[in-house]
Amino acid sequence: MNTPITLTETIRLPNLERQPMEPRALKSIVLSAITVTAAVTACIPLFSVLIMLIYRGGKRLSLEIFYALPPTAFEMGGGFGNAIVGTLFMVGIASLISVPFGVLAAVYLAELGPYSRVSQIARFCAKTMTGLPSILAGVFAYAAVVLVMGSYSAWAGGIALSLLMIPVVMLTAEEAIKMVPQSMKDAALGMGCTASQSMVKVVLPVAIPGIITGVVLAVARAAGETAPLLFTALFSDYWLQANEPTASLAVLIYNYSGMPFDNQIELAWTASLVLVLMVLVLNVVSRIIGRRKRT
Repeated sequence: MNTPITLTETIRLPNLERQPMEPRALKSIVLSAITVTAAVTACIPLFSVLIMLIYRGGKRLSLEIFYALPPTAFEMGGGFGNAIVGTLFMVGIASLISVPFGVLAAVYLAELGPYSRVSQIARFCAKTMTGLPSILAGVFAYAAVVLVMGSYSAWAGGIALSLLMIPVVMLTAEEAIKMVPQSMKDAALGMGCTASQSMVKVVLPVAIPGIITGVVLAVARAAGETAPLLFTALFSDYWLQANEPTASLAVLIYNYSGMPFDNQIELAWTASLVLVLMVLVLNVVSRIIGRRKRT
């Protein structure tokens, strides 16, 4: 028979303090240590490359490299202003092609026909293209643009880079649109908005931070690609001429890193640093824009 508890007896409360040697606490400590160790190990190559870029590329960092042309074999000094302009021009062309098509495709995949046969095929093709070697985009652009135009050009380079950007923009924009709460869409339709008005005035503004993130990722990938530009834009030691071979930072780094001249090797390190800084600035700007859109 159970004895009733009297008011004078003390009720024992469980000990809620963390005990390090308890099985669950010990398991948590071990797994946390493994996670921290793996994260630090993964960051070591990244930071070592950044330190090396800053150390070796920073030696030649000056205003001259932004407006001077590449030097000849035995010439000292010089810069890669034409490569910066060419990179910005070709990435700009690729963005003008990939962003509208990628966002429109994402709208169809996320809202208009998410379960249709066309959407399934489009998703499969986009995911496949994100894993394909970038040189295939260069070969396609070479056959479709360079051979038709009869020469290497910045237009061909921009089209080749757009082929790499479209799948990234499309897939990330689709996920961003799917993240918009259904209640906001229903509220817009309940207030009398048409489907197109709801998409333009409600869904896309809410999804714009995710879309911008996808665009920046695509731009960062395109800016660092070398293989597609070797087949399409090639290289030039002169300033930008859109209908002729065009210089780019990625190809300049590829060419100069294998030369036996110290001046060109130093410029290759500096060009690598500038390319990394350009991608970093794009990421910072996208974060700022994304935060403003959220507020």
